[in-house]
Amino acid sequence: MALSIGIVGLPNVGKSTLFNAITNAGAEAQNYPFCTIEPNTGIVVIPDERLDILAKISNTKEIIHSTIKFVDIAGLVKGASQGEGLGNKFLSNIREVSAIAHVVRAFEDDNIVHVSGKIDPISDIKTINFELIMSDFEAAQKALDNLAKRLKGAKDSELMDKHKLLAQILKTLEDEKTVRSLDLTEEEATLIKEFGFLTAKKVVYIANIAETQIGQENDAIKKINEYARESGDEFVIISAKVEEEISTLDKEEKKEYLEALGLEFSGLDLIAKKCFNLLGLQTYLTTGEKETRAWTVKKGATAPEAAGVIHTDFERGFIRANIIPFNDFVTYNGLKKAREAGVIRQEGRDYVMKDGDIVEFLFNV
Repeated sequence: MALSIGIVGLPNVGKSTLFNAITNAGAEAQNYPFCTIEPNTGIVVIPDERLDILAKISNTKEIIHSTIKFVDIAGLVKGASQGEGLGNKFLSNIREVSAIAHVVRAFEDDNIVHVSGKIDPISDIKTINFELIMSDFEAAQKALDNLAKRLKGAKDSELMDKHKLLAQILKTLEDEKTVRSLDLTEEEATLIKEFGFLTAKKVVYIANIAETQIGQENDAIKKINEYARESGDEFVIISAKVEEEISTLDKEEKKEYLEALGLEFSGLDLIAKKCFNLLGLQTYLTTGEKETRAWTVKKGATAPEAAGVIHTDFERGFIRANIIPFNDFVTYNGLKKAREAGVIRQEGRDYVMKDGDIVEFLFNV
């Protein structure tokens, strides 16, 4: 699945440092705005301890995790919707991603200039949100004008519904509220999908703290958390500098480092999981000697839809799915004994997949 998260934030909040940790590929992180001009991309693995357990039981040669692509988008500034700081280019990059990771500065450092001269996380958040809202307002106004022309002398019920919804969206944006604050139905979201509204995208707010702040909670963190909660968005705390250091370690060194910091998971692991949940995703699993793999599907996906993620032929020629829950697979130490115990279920076209289902698809094309 083509999943991507756009990393946004004001200049000098730690976006590129975080992105270095994601890619460990040296995206520049300099102390001046617009260092990142072209969007960089990097892949984050969705941590899933179940894969290691399955691989051991199946004597697997290769483990393949689910992943999410992150796009490092250059720092936005006030006036971006009017083209300030190459804003139009950056906004177009955001339009192409599935969701937004908004990095907010929650650390003090006299050596790193703040673009507005002071640490004020809510002001920072509102600066970027305002630019996204203004960009959407302009797009909604244009779309509404075009629809009005098409509706002249025509009675198209879908166009009329779209026009009514766009008028509601325009009023919401005029009130400086986001499109996602409308809590649209699935049908309404589909109706306006073509317009790619920036503020319709789900958001995880990332409070970037200093290494010395780990395990502590300052006023900036509380404010960001409260803002995210009131907006119905996600929230996570990270130290981008620590994540950059962790990204250079091997698996054992990473584990020891996290334990020394009193952390169970790295910030990147938490961000990846938050984004995965944010997008309403889950995984089903396949396992054997060749590979053990996590496959990404939307929550609510049926068995044929899940099969189609592997190959369109699997969905087109779907016959049935042999399914065993992860815990049963582990209890019976593999498929052979699970089959002997009769715990493998045969499910048809209407079966709704559950997270952690271990599946074997039968199909005919």
